[in-house]
Amino acid sequence: MTDLIRWFDTRRSPIEMIERLFEGDVAAAGIRVEQLVEGTTLVIRAELPGIDPEKDVDITLGEGFLEIRAERQEKKEDKDKGSYRSEFRYGSFVRRISLPDSVQQDDISASYKDGVLEVRAPIPEKVQSSSARKIPITRD
Repeated sequence: MTDLIRWFDTRRSPIEMIERLFEGDVAAAGIRVEQLVEGTTLVIRAELPGIDPEKDVDITLGEGFLEIRAERQEKKEDKDKGSYRSEFRYGSFVRRISLPDSVQQDDISASYKDGVLEVRAPIPEKVQSSSARKIPITRD
């Protein structure tokens, strides 16, 4: 409850609170993702604005899951006549996404553009199981 009260601090301007909602407050929001299938490829897109993907993001594959870890450090300074304001926003967050068993882990790729991390994993076509048939039993 304390984090919620701190987040809705009445000393913040309404514009600043709206900006925090849309930018994603580190304490209040995790990594937002969308997951879809394009043809035979699983595509996972994660919103990670304001980070350096080479230094601040780790992608790990486990048994049946993909884990995205990110760390954000941001410093904002406002200097006006007679006033100075500095705000630091930082934190680390993680998102674990279940993967289908058929995902080929060796072929997974990741790219980053305009604040969005995209992970692509080929999904092989399902092997058509032959229709069930009865096996006759013979007596010896």
